[in-house]
Amino acid sequence: MKLFKQILHRGYGFIQASAFSSPSRLSLPPTELFSSDVRTSGTLKVTAIVTRNFIRRSISQRLQAISEPAAMSISVDDAKNLICELCRLFYDQGWVSGTGGGISVKAGSEIVMAPSGVQKERMQPDDMFVLDSKGEIIHTPAAKPPPNRPPKLSECSPLFMAAYELRNAGAVIHSHSINAVLATMLDPEASEFVITHVEMIKGIEGHGFYGKCVVPVIENTARECELTDRLRQAIADYPQANAVLVRRHGVYVWGKDWIQAKTQAECYDYLFEAAVRMNAMGLDYRRPPAPIFANGNRAAAVANGASDLVASFPAQKKLKIKHSAALPTCIVLDIEGTVAPISFVADVMFPYAKQHCRAFLEGSYDSAETQADIQLIREQAAADVAAGEPGVGDVPPASADKPTVVNAVVAWVDSAILADRKVTALKTLQGHIWRSGFTSGAMRSELFRDVPDALVEWRSAGIKTYIYSSGSREAQRLFFGYSQVGDLRPYLCGFFDTTSGAKVQSTSYSNIALSLGTDSPDDILFATDSLAEAQAATVAGWRAVLVERPGNKALPEGHGFRVISSMQELL
Repeated sequence: MKLFKQILHRGYGFIQASAFSSPSRLSLPPTELFSSDVRTSGTLKVTAIVTRNFIRRSISQRLQAISEPAAMSISVDDAKNLICELCRLFYDQGWVSGTGGGISVKAGSEIVMAPSGVQKERMQPDDMFVLDSKGEIIHTPAAKPPPNRPPKLSECSPLFMAAYELRNAGAVIHSHSINAVLATMLDPEASEFVITHVEMIKGIEGHGFYGKCVVPVIENTARECELTDRLRQAIADYPQANAVLVRRHGVYVWGKDWIQAKTQAECYDYLFEAAVRMNAMGLDYRRPPAPIFANGNRAAAVANGASDLVASFPAQKKLKIKHSAALPTCIVLDIEGTVAPISFVADVMFPYAKQHCRAFLEGSYDSAETQADIQLIREQAAADVAAGEPGVGDVPPASADKPTVVNAVVAWVDSAILADRKVTALKTLQGHIWRSGFTSGAMRSELFRDVPDALVEWRSAGIKTYIYSSGSREAQRLFFGYSQVGDLRPYLCGFFDTTSGAKVQSTSYSNIALSLGTDSPDDILFATDSLAEAQAATVAGWRAVLVERPGNKALPEGHGFRVISSMQELL
């Protein structure tokens, strides 16, 4: 690989489709329900390269040549060349000025790391240190004559190694960006930086536009190497973050390879700058924007303390009512087959609960929450035995030994999942198991593409939206809180589960109507993929529509309900 001779200069447009695909796109399943393209903006400069005339036409091809292998494994020599070029780029962006900052890149089983105390924009490949996978130096660069300083391994080394060890990173970038520094000063007492509803959040793996991007903030120390314990703790405490901010110092960002690390460093820097600018404008970057109510209902937003924001924007257009005689006061949505694919629940969530049930019970057995879950299952199992349910047995009393109780509970759970039972005892335990999956990042819920925008539109129209599902309320909150597009809970007003009654019984819908407090049950519009549920809601006086989605069971003929295939068709 030839050493790139050109110097990159700050500007727009360095995220090339061929070489810099969005990291969040790489993390999505093949169905790719949501677009995750990373784009630049006209007001906030995201990254690098309105280049000099002699390099613009070839830079992306050269960088792509380094990263071409499928597994993103590059040679030590290529990693040395790459670090030199990236440090020149980052210098022009103000990230590594005054010899500060640094970068390291994994090359197979070895790690190439920029030295400390050198002019980052003038580094050469022979200036690089090479470390083994445990962080031990296996190559020290040769000393150069004065005024060059003797080679010194970066003080960032143990911090870089923390990301390699704890996150299996392929590259780590340390920036002294002024945007990162200022972001840590917006709230001097905050232990985390939070921003939401900004497009470039989609460039961070596992995040979406509607979600909160959270970055832990640790306090600075006199020497960089003394930060190691704090940074390791932050990485452990924030499994969804791919960066750690250091107050009044800078930021550490990592990725599974150098492309993802670079892309995320640029996106994080954009978000830090956006937060600083929004704060200067008096806008709260940490919260979703206040709804701009349609149909003349702007006064509600003013009453809720959003008068300044509401005054800054024109009113949205009134919703076009295609099917309803009048807009409902409340919308109630089913989940599976209505707003989310059946396949996600059946092929991801249920198997996850089944596979992790035993470990969850054994690990949390003595907690009050798990003991309450077991008691619910114990009572349900006793009722099942009394009713002659096939394939079930009693769960031993609390006085029995732990392995005996766990074995009995696991057997009952396996049987209940296989029978697809909609009982509270199963759903409650599943919700607690799923909680660990969602919060750890092992799962991200999939929603149909039309759902997020519909939720935003309904809230802006002053319509309250609720969820009624057989899954526990906790599971529902997790489902919408950890979606592939982010946290959608701010657009929902409440959650109902089978503690309100079975979904095929009309009394359940009457009970929910009392909680919603509408003047008439006809003010409630219910969307579901189940004919029995739609019929039960109609008996209770609700309006109901059936939802037809890919993967749903075919609806019977002559059911008499309006059928939609998108939430955009609901009203």
